[in-house]
Amino acid sequence: MERIAIIIAALAGLAVAGLSGFLLIPYLRKLKFGQTIKEIGPTWHKNKQGTPTMGGILFILGSVVGLLVSVPVLLGAEAGGDPMEPGLLVLGVFTALAFGAIGFVDDWLKVARKQNLGLRARAKLVMQSAVAICFLVSLQLMGRLSTLVKLPFFGEVEFGWLFYPLSFLLIVGMTNAVNLTDGVDGLCGSVSTFVMIGYLVILISFGRAYLSAWAAALAGGCLGFVCWNFYPAKVFMGDVGSLFLGGAVAAIGYCMGRPDLVIILGLLYLIEAATVMLQMGFFKLTKRFSKDHQGRRIFKMTPIHHHFEMSGWSEVAIDVTFCLFTILCAVGAYIYAVILG
Repeated sequence: MERIAIIIAALAGLAVAGLSGFLLIPYLRKLKFGQTIKEIGPTWHKNKQGTPTMGGILFILGSVVGLLVSVPVLLGAEAGGDPMEPGLLVLGVFTALAFGAIGFVDDWLKVARKQNLGLRARAKLVMQSAVAICFLVSLQLMGRLSTLVKLPFFGEVEFGWLFYPLSFLLIVGMTNAVNLTDGVDGLCGSVSTFVMIGYLVILISFGRAYLSAWAAALAGGCLGFVCWNFYPAKVFMGDVGSLFLGGAVAAIGYCMGRPDLVIILGLLYLIEAATVMLQMGFFKLTKRFSKDHQGRRIFKMTPIHHHFEMSGWSEVAIDVTFCLFTILCAVGAYIYAVILG
């Protein structure tokens, strides 16, 4: 029965996200909720100006509906495992939705102002920080945070009080890293599909039925969204979608008590964010200390998917390559967490 619930969650998420696009996308066009393309992006992205944004609502709706229709099956099957898992599931879902709500406000302001400027960076960071702190405090009150973390190659490491600020940075950082990954058609949605499939396989192996159903619903929802977002995109996910996904990636790992898996499964996102930080740091450093005071760059453009794009890669080639890398990360995570244990 638990596997049936997981299948129902995935199929419902896929169906709702895919089919609701027939209604939502024309509605977004009618409201003129078009994306304003950043001036700093590749010049040919200007052709995407006006493509409807806030399409992340598709997989948010799909994942929530998929989860809701699968829960009665889980309750009827009296799914075993952690007795607190239903509570952890609710906490995780609401955390992801809270991050998505921040993205929704950001998208709404961009549309209203008709420019790619929504929430100010400081305001967005304050809101994200509040959600992350509430999430960690809730886990602590539930007795589900341990400062002893298992790490690849190092085994169990006791972080002590450092665990809390590091967890805060990981959650907020992952949320923004997923946001940065949303830069070419189909990329973030397809990569997130495989991240959730990776979570799903591991969760099933651990007997975590409720969290498995959510991961399945998210995987199905993301796949349904990709049907509309794959090149050439008919809709963009917007910050409402990317921040929701970032929150979900972090929340699932912490709710299952394995923050280490957030890093392994979300490695592609973190690499995207790291290239931005490296580029900015190197540019400022060389601008200050070079003789001509001209900043230098490591990459042609960041995040790194734009570097490959500027190097002549097609958006489809970038999607496929990054998905293959994510699949390798998921396989590695499974071997590390389940086989080697």
